[in-house]
Amino acid sequence: MIPVPTITVTESPASPLAALASQTRRPPRKLGRRAWLKRDGALLSMMIPGLLVLVVFAYLPMFGIIIAFKDYRAYQGVLGSRWVGLKNFYYLFQTDDARRIVFNTLFMNALFIVSVLVVALGIALLLKEVQGSNRWLTRFYQSTLFFPYLFSYVIINYFVFALLNTSDGLINHTLQSLGGHAVNWYESAQDWPVILTLVTVWKNGGFWSIVYLAGMIAINPEYYEAASLDGATAWQKIWYITLPLLKPLIIINVLLSIGRIFYADFGLFYQVTRNAPELYPTTDVIDTYVYRTLTTIGDVGMASAAGTFQAVVGFFLVLGSNWLVRRTEPQSALF
Repeated sequence: MIPVPTITVTESPASPLAALASQTRRPPRKLGRRAWLKRDGALLSMMIPGLLVLVVFAYLPMFGIIIAFKDYRAYQGVLGSRWVGLKNFYYLFQTDDARRIVFNTLFMNALFIVSVLVVALGIALLLKEVQGSNRWLTRFYQSTLFFPYLFSYVIINYFVFALLNTSDGLINHTLQSLGGHAVNWYESAQDWPVILTLVTVWKNGGFWSIVYLAGMIAINPEYYEAASLDGATAWQKIWYITLPLLKPLIIINVLLSIGRIFYADFGLFYQVTRNAPELYPTTDVIDTYVYRTLTTIGDVGMASAAGTFQAVVGFFLVLGSNWLVRRTEPQSALF
């Protein structure tokens, strides 16, 4: 009888990962303070200037919030002035103008956010279409659209006045040449939400279009090539590729804008409207109202209360908006 040899089969690990998982993991070695500074010291030193600016201009001034709760007197100082609690807030919102200025601030800022977003996206899409054909022309368009962003509202005020002046404004001249009547724009409060929106879009639309154009350029061109092979039209590429991939950038910008929705652009509402009392029903916002109150009455406490109200409400608006975004689009949330 011939003996049959026995074969011993040894099981090898399924993969190197299984072998690594079977081993006991050692806890990461903690670096000492000296080794940690040696490794990250250069990066930490680069952070110091930014941190100093943040502390000096963002955190130290927070001490001034205490003025909102005091009957501030300059000769008594911040700490020596009498504590009045929420009395400054009560004085601010008990006036008949409180509802008007809050509504104008929210309504106009919401109108600005939506209009600038739509126009900037449209301009960015158009710039992207002409980018490949003529690079010099694209740069000229970008520079031309960005140029108004550098103007101050003092200069823009003269541009608007040259257009809307009742006696010799360009628009009134055009209306009269067409057989119409001249309009006293600085007494027509109902027209100024549209006028201020057009001014804001003209000034800021070019800047934000370049921001969105940079986001579009970062999109992988292979997506568009694959869509072209599948027969997608230009509109389908925009709707199914460009806008979905730009959504995180759009959401971040909108969230940051919502955080400042209670802050009106003082130069826009004060300089461009020339502080005309006839326009207050639609153009008087929190910032201009507080400025006039501060310059006429000199109530520093109430002005500080308005600033504190804007900051606190803006903070909670950012938290609430970010919470809603995180519930629907977790990857697009700020935090």
